[in-house]
Amino acid sequence: MPVTVPQLDAYLQTLLRPSGFTDYCPNGLQLEGKPEIRKLVTGVTASLTLIEAAVKAGADALLVHHGWFWRGEDPRLVGAKGRRVAALMPHRISLFAYHLPLDAHPEFGNNAQLGLRLGLKTASRIGEQDLVWIGHTPLPFTLRLFSLHVERRVGRVPLSIGEPGRSINRVAWCTGGAQGFFAVAIAAGVDAFVTGEISEQNTHMARESGVAFIAAGHHATERFGVQALGAHLAEQFGVDHEFIDIPNPV
Repeated sequence: MPVTVPQLDAYLQTLLRPSGFTDYCPNGLQLEGKPEIRKLVTGVTASLTLIEAAVKAGADALLVHHGWFWRGEDPRLVGAKGRRVAALMPHRISLFAYHLPLDAHPEFGNNAQLGLRLGLKTASRIGEQDLVWIGHTPLPFTLRLFSLHVERRVGRVPLSIGEPGRSINRVAWCTGGAQGFFAVAIAAGVDAFVTGEISEQNTHMARESGVAFIAAGHHATERFGVQALGAHLAEQFGVDHEFIDIPNPV
């Protein structure tokens, strides 16, 4: 049973409420294709490789976390951006993209889904636009064991900064490139902060504050929200759904 592009767009706008976020890109329908959607492909980033895979999979629409038209970038459809658009348009594949609204959604968001996989019991949300989540591990870990737990649940060896024997129980997390929120996490009195990327200054902040910093990969930590959302849409509208992972070492 197909869903129309306007129907899916309206449903996602209501579900994810992008108007409540100050973001770096437009959230929602970024490229309109054929009127009806029977096959939905989801992925992390609307790269040329993902687009080519979506075409091969017979997608009518592509739903991603990282779409196009980022603030400050060249608006012209040239170079890599031009090639991506040119790869979608002949197949009339619609592109939907949700950035911060997908990070923050309480059920299908990246933070919610990462917390589920790590077994963290969410207690509160803090920071800019409530994007930093705080919770507790079911049982105390040492940093060494918690890092191994993250590796097993995320599928990537994380970079962990801190004393290996440090006790980890209260954890803050924000998926993707959220290393700038580390100071917020430290001020909240957590034992560790989990995100995707790390910057040079984060190492010193971790050593001096005693709060462990765990960088588990931008792509690796943001694979789960779009999968959960795609599965929900498949159930809601009766469309076929396929998640396609394009590995990324970052």
